[in-house]
Amino acid sequence: MNTTFRRQMALIICLLFGATVLIGLSFWVLLNRYTVEEKESSLHSTAQSVGVLLEAYSFAYLNSWDFRTNLSVAAVSSESDILICDTDGVVRICSRDIQSCEHMGLSIGEETARQIMEGDFRRTDVQATGLYGESRIAVAVPVETENGLELGIVLVSSERANLTELTGKTLRIFALTAVLVLLITILAAPYLTRRETKPIKDMAMAARRITRGDYGARVSTEHHNEEILELSIAFNNMAQALQNSDTARREFVANVSHELKTPMTTIAGYLDGMLDGAIPPEKHPYYMELVSTETRRLSRLVRNMLEISRLQEQGIPQEKLTEFDICEAAGQALLNFEQRINRKDLNVEVDLPEYGIMVKALRDSVTQVLYNLLDNAVKFADDGGSLWIRAEEREGRAIVAVGNSGPTIAPGELPLIFDRFHKTDKSRSGDRDGVGLGLYIVKTIVNAHGEDIYVTSREGRTEFVFTMPLAK
Repeated sequence: MNTTFRRQMALIICLLFGATVLIGLSFWVLLNRYTVEEKESSLHSTAQSVGVLLEAYSFAYLNSWDFRTNLSVAAVSSESDILICDTDGVVRICSRDIQSCEHMGLSIGEETARQIMEGDFRRTDVQATGLYGESRIAVAVPVETENGLELGIVLVSSERANLTELTGKTLRIFALTAVLVLLITILAAPYLTRRETKPIKDMAMAARRITRGDYGARVSTEHHNEEILELSIAFNNMAQALQNSDTARREFVANVSHELKTPMTTIAGYLDGMLDGAIPPEKHPYYMELVSTETRRLSRLVRNMLEISRLQEQGIPQEKLTEFDICEAAGQALLNFEQRINRKDLNVEVDLPEYGIMVKALRDSVTQVLYNLLDNAVKFADDGGSLWIRAEEREGRAIVAVGNSGPTIAPGELPLIFDRFHKTDKSRSGDRDGVGLGLYIVKTIVNAHGEDIYVTSREGRTEFVFTMPLAK
């Protein structure tokens, strides 16, 4: 199988091998050049030292036993071969044998000798190779007396095989080290590669679980690798979004199956009764009105559930938030209930600041919150009772309260008041048109703004209080 692990393994080995070969070649070239240059510098120093010695003996060097002895010592100490040539390039003395040598009488060539004596020639590799019959590196320097008379030429050389052996040993050490590094890398690569690819395999396994409907699948975010960490966080956020969407879908289906069944059964029953004659014709208008009422109730229910589903799944986009006066919005919402308030002869108390309170929120949604709370307050207020609405700024938030005088909600009912489809026993008979989603929508909208809502009910006074963020 062509897995990521195998591809990474092959890539690492190929890169490492290529890098090792490239470094080895570069190292060999540089080492060889450095060795030759160092040897040339050493030979040149030896040649200059022998030149000083030759100058000291002047023309008597040919017959001086001390000079020959010193020349032999210099050759041994510098690990090189030294030839003394006359100005015509003919070998006169050789350090290999202070008495006689096979190189005696050989020549490096008059032209080469002339160039050396003129001082524009230094490397004599070719000439030394011809004299010794083997590849050599050589340096030649001219020697003159104090009076400027030409004495001869000092030619110092060394076998290239010695340099090759030195660089060969160094390269063998390098090659051995490279092989060890390559072996260690090959042994460590599986562990390191599996460690890097494990998070990807975990994501693939989690993705398969999500495909099977397990939206709770998550991957670990404890990674030191920044890219894998970002990918894991993005994957978990995606999984959370899918889970939220699935939860909203399930809740929507549950809402539909829970609440639509009753009005649809009622509508079907009335229509069947009229069609099969169980309901006499003279009562058809009455039951048709009931069917119309149930249909409108059904329409409101579907609209409310769609709004809840949208808020739960999408939330409120920041770009749609606007700044507006929540006191003005509360006053406009209150005007919509003027007729119902008058019919119940309610005493309305309004405590809103004259300068208003600017908030940053989704205006239509906040208006719906105010409308739903006022609708409940008017609906459950006692005839001739009180209804109030007030607002104030506190701790960087707008605090809005809507309340009424009427039946007290039992303490056991308060924690459930914002649940969907929840109705208190006292309100069922008087709230035939309600679907139990008003307060659930209110809480969903407030929470979507990052704020909260709570309710208190004691001694015949019930009050809902919610917060909204102030405009900056």
